[in-house]
Amino acid sequence: MLRPLAIVFHERVMPGSQIKNRLQDLNYRVLTVDNAAQLMETVQREMPLLLVADLQARSDICGTIQIIRQTPATSHLPVIAFAPDSADSLFETAQKAGANLAVGETAIASHLSQLLEQALHID
Repeated sequence: MLRPLAIVFHERVMPGSQIKNRLQDLNYRVLTVDNAAQLMETVQREMPLLLVADLQARSDICGTIQIIRQTPATSHLPVIAFAPDSADSLFETAQKAGANLAVGETAIASHLSQLLEQALHID
């Protein structure tokens, strides 16, 4: 059986690699992207079930999330954004851009399976 695909965007090794490993433990195939300029192209080409994005990047990742949300072919994609726990302004910006969830690194490391369930929940 084909495992669902998650794309993890991160420029920082930690916590990006930790999230990748946790997703693999939860039986996801994981594709990592470390270049924001390639993220939209990768999402469109691979059509993942989920995008997990590090907000603390050198580029405007929130702008990319907004483009993903505005593009009909990718607008359905659940997005979990994460940043250092103290980055309240980044969380707010990510939610305005269209992220389903914007959480701190502690939360994503400790509660990834619950966050996945919440992000993937269909009403």
